[in-house]
Amino acid sequence: MCCIGVALFSVMDAAMKGLSLSIGLYNALLWRAAAGSLLGLALMLLTRQRWPDRAVLRLHLLRGSVVALMAALFFWALMRMPLAEAIALSFIAPLIALYLAALLLGETVGRRAIGASLLGLVGVGVILSGKLQGRYDADALLGAGAVLLSALLFAWNLILQRQQAQRASPIEVAFFQHVVMLGVFVLGAPAWAVLPDRTAVPLVMLAASLAFTSLAALAWAYARAEAQRLIPVEYSAFLWAALMGWLAFGEKLTLTTVAGALLIVVGCLIAARSKGADGAHVEAGTA
Repeated sequence: MCCIGVALFSVMDAAMKGLSLSIGLYNALLWRAAAGSLLGLALMLLTRQRWPDRAVLRLHLLRGSVVALMAALFFWALMRMPLAEAIALSFIAPLIALYLAALLLGETVGRRAIGASLLGLVGVGVILSGKLQGRYDADALLGAGAVLLSALLFAWNLILQRQQAQRASPIEVAFFQHVVMLGVFVLGAPAWAVLPDRTAVPLVMLAASLAFTSLAALAWAYARAEAQRLIPVEYSAFLWAALMGWLAFGEKLTLTTVAGALLIVVGCLIAARSKGADGAHVEAGTA
């Protein structure tokens, strides 16, 4: 189930990149959230899901708000850089989550985790080094910066997801994430919202369906297996991103991207082994 969720998230990233380039980032996010909310509402009613209590509802509101900003940054970056590079840079999130866990949950960060973090930072540096050799424009560097900011929010999202996974069903998690994101994005509707034309509607529905299904699949998986067992599976997102970037956008995979991604992944796996069953969860893509 985790493999399916990761693959669907990666395909969704490609769909959102195409949609953002077609109708603009804001409208892509707004209409995907709207479509996902309607899909979620239908499933909530069909399966007779219970309404969450106040504590769980606050958690849904907080995580949905964090993911809304995280998604905006990530998909803004995807419009400016290859899919595989963006996914590789986003892998730094679990390492950031180590320090957020220490700050927010009082966990201890050991020497092994610190070493893993440094290894991950070297990986980020390797990927960014490819952008400083004259092969990319300034927009790509801005995109890389946006991914790293998104990864910071993603790390916070990881902490929230640990609390959420055990307290809500997969359908509830996916539904409330889309509803809260819709509530955030609709604030800008008077100024920026434009109805998508008929050619964009299928892509909106595809992106919403992929996002909802992948969120539900990952929530289901993480409620039933230790994070340390699922982390290696989720790094397959890099392979899916490279494949989708090549098929959909003709993006070539560079040696620096592959090398940097390997360093980050190794760092994350070392950190996961040092934390045992509380290893950080990495979702493919963002939201």
